[in-house]
Amino acid sequence: MTDGYRDRMLIRPTLRLQSIGFCIGSTFFFVGAVPGLASVMGALTTNIVFFIGSWFFTGAAFIQLLLAGPRFVAYKGSRAISAVWLVASAQFVGTLLFNVSTGAAITAHGTRSEQVNVWVPDAAGSVAFLVSACFAMLGLIRSHELMKLIYRDTISGWSNWLGCVAFGLSAIGGFVYANGATADSHLANLGTMIGAICFFVASIFYVGRAGEEPAGVPEPVEAGGLGTG
Repeated sequence: MTDGYRDRMLIRPTLRLQSIGFCIGSTFFFVGAVPGLASVMGALTTNIVFFIGSWFFTGAAFIQLLLAGPRFVAYKGSRAISAVWLVASAQFVGTLLFNVSTGAAITAHGTRSEQVNVWVPDAAGSVAFLVSACFAMLGLIRSHELMKLIYRDTISGWSNWLGCVAFGLSAIGGFVYANGATADSHLANLGTMIGAICFFVASIFYVGRAGEEPAGVPEPVEAGGLGTG
């Protein structure tokens, strides 16, 4: 999307707006996963909390995709797939999958036998998130910023990766056997909570100063492409 088109949009996509969306979505997911809260709010209300949070994630991921720029970039005299675009597109797909799974959890609540079930991260959405995080970490490796924890890009990248791993573990813990038993409900809740905290931390760095990068801080993920075109 060109800058001129973005300028004509009713709500202009910015890094700050993207980060606020991820922070709000993470907060909803954290609240929904607090131990014992589901029994107080009820399964339906808890699933609605997750569903609302998933749409804040999707809105933020859509902004991220708009800001990612073109899919292909010039790289070492050739053409390569943009690392930024890969991160954003994989993240966006993951959020859409969470929209579907959280919506399905609400629908399942209408079935009497499913009324005690509360949503946990599904495998497909978690895999898409993890793929996105791996692309982001590869960008940090290529720009030699992986271990430079003085940069907020690096801290954000690590926090995002840990959050994706936590959501993956939550999906494993939330696996439902044929007899209806959950593999590990405690792991499912803990993974969701830790993942939500990590996603919040990964985004909060970019909420201030209108999301502008301070002078001297590199953009490691945008430093190059991945693969050749």
